Amino acid sequence: MTAVAKGQTLLSVRGLQMHFPISRGGLFSKSTSVIRAVDGIDLDVKSGETIGLVGESGCGKSTAGRAILQLLRPTSGTVSFEGRELTSLWRGKNRWTEELRDLRREMQMIFQDPYASLDPRMTVEDIVGEPLRNFPEALPTSTTLRRYIQDLLAKVGMDPRYIRRYPHEFSGGQRQRIGIARALALKPKLIIADEPVSALDVSIQAQILNLLKDLQRDLGLTYVFIAHDLAAVRHISDRIAVMYLGRIVEVSDAATIRAQPKHPYTKALLSAVPVPDPVAERARRRTVLTGDVPSPLNPPSGCPFHPRCPERIDRCATDVPRLEETSPGHWTSCHLVTLGAPGTSIRVATS
Repeated sequence: MTAVAKGQTLLSVRGLQMHFPISRGGLFSKSTSVIRAVDGIDLDVKSGETIGLVGESGCGKSTAGRAILQLLRPTSGTVSFEGRELTSLWRGKNRWTEELRDLRREMQMIFQDPYASLDPRMTVEDIVGEPLRNFPEALPTSTTLRRYIQDLLAKVGMDPRYIRRYPHEFSGGQRQRIGIARALALKPKLIIADEPVSALDVSIQAQILNLLKDLQRDLGLTYVFIAHDLAAVRHISDRIAVMYLGRIVEVSDAATIRAQPKHPYTKALLSAVPVPDPVAERARRRTVLTGDVPSPLNPPSGCPFHPRCPERIDRCATDVPRLEETSPGHWTSCHLVTLGAPGTSIRVATS
């Protein structure tokens, strides 16, 4: 597999869907409906960049991350990593090939809950060293396994002397650092961070975000950073993709999303981010959405956001908007924005 230069496309996702069938009845039950957790997303991730995937809880962003890594087999769509199509590397319904297993060395995940993602019966040495026991060829010949693990711990800001301790002896932030060290063990190119700071205190969140940025600079990592906190996503991301009910509704660079959001949902998310200035906070206008997020079991017709959108028009209830480039590098899925917008209507979210 040919190495991808920095700035070139490392990961390409097209039409990704992840549907979960719902069965009713007994032994011979049949599927009667499906939960459309991810309902057709297109995304390109360039080598060396961080793209933030943001949206409310239940919008499908974590499921999308797992489907990209092939931890879940996608219902349809393609996922290409360094030009290699991953969805074709399955053997049967729930088994993968050795080629897909080997490719997982290049793609790792940082999980949301630092308490549940670490085995309480394993020491730090066992947890961080487990990937290397599965892929012993990844261990440099110039060092021992224990020394390599100690170096990883030092790299993420942990005392190497803690190698024999158990997870319950650490704080939440320290546990997340252990999880990051485990993700780095095989020297991956892509890391999907699934809300890695949402379970941590605010002061610890900043430390972990800064650690991730430092590691990216030093190791040349590429991140897909999943979160519901738009403020955290803006801090670490080069580009931001906004998800709603299984679909991407807006993609652009972080500065543009902050200064010139186009989709009504993105505007609502930004208005919910507090401003650290009491005078400015009292003066600014908020966009308050009415109603609840629709169920992915029974999504609305047309634009999935239209039942809650304060700017909806009649067309929104019947036609699904396409993700279109409404200005250079800025992609939006909204009839109000794309009506009369220059350029060709295409669905591929690139920049």
